[in-house]
Amino acid sequence: MRDHQQIIFPIIIAFLIVIIIGPIVIPILEKLKMGQSVRGDGPKTHFKKSGTPTMGGIIIAIAVFFSVLITAQWEREMLFILVSILGFGFIGLVDDFIKVVMRRSLGLRATHKLAAQVLLAAVLTLYAYRLPGVGSAVLIPFTSQYWDMGVWYVPFIAIIIFVGTVNSVNFTDGLDGLAAGVTMIIMAFLSLVALNAGQKEIAIISAAVTGAALGFLRYNSYPAQIFMGDTGSMALGGAVAAVVVLLRLPLLLPIIGGVYVLETLSIIIQVVSYRLTGKRVFLMAPLHHHYEVKGWEETKVVMLFWIITIVLVLVGVLAIR
Repeated sequence: MRDHQQIIFPIIIAFLIVIIIGPIVIPILEKLKMGQSVRGDGPKTHFKKSGTPTMGGIIIAIAVFFSVLITAQWEREMLFILVSILGFGFIGLVDDFIKVVMRRSLGLRATHKLAAQVLLAAVLTLYAYRLPGVGSAVLIPFTSQYWDMGVWYVPFIAIIIFVGTVNSVNFTDGLDGLAAGVTMIIMAFLSLVALNAGQKEIAIISAAVTGAALGFLRYNSYPAQIFMGDTGSMALGGAVAAVVVLLRLPLLLPIIGGVYVLETLSIIIQVVSYRLTGKRVFLMAPLHHHYEVKGWEETKVVMLFWIITIVLVLVGVLAIR
């Protein structure tokens, strides 16, 4: 019971911080006209969301930072995850700022954004590689065996796990409460895995992210009072990626993060199909918009993806013997 208290406290503290500062930050963002613009080719039901404050990921980052400041010791693993959260969150913040304040709808140029992500990911991966207990070996799901990836470790972790996850969470953030809810479930699972493995500090910061995402749902669930923006989606993606790397579970991520994978694949399939055949496979991509265009209520789509994530996390339990 005492072990479980170590993750309950950061969940509660991060949750309360979000709940308390949310009503303070939201009016400030509204006053500063930090409103989200809605894509013209998106679902018509989204047009009414235009002007909703964005950059709400700032609230999540603040909650996580102060929660771990209060409840944890600042060891290397803790700093590694925080740098990932704040670093990728900062890239997202710059992107949001350019979109909202400078009125450049596309935000950072794709090449600049990708370059920043790859640079940060490379630094984090090289650091993780040198951490005792991490190295280049990763657990093979559904076995007790580890695979030493050797020279492939750095490019795989940096590009696929860090950059891939950060952008996949960003793609998932298209409906009220979707990315926050899916990531909350995944981080709760990883917190328990870390605690069971004796990785107390990793468990605590994972729990803090869980609590922050849960609190954010108070303001982000339908109808959303605030969006997390790229600030939040990239920060959450950085959290998920950093934790699976430290736990040596990157190969588990496509399982527990199956929703992220589906959202990303739907975009890739849509683009490739249209360029090769001139036809679209989905009514709209990412996948959550496909169901919206089919006539599903937004809340129904979100709930479906939450349920899928819960099932995949249960599969993840079986995958780590």
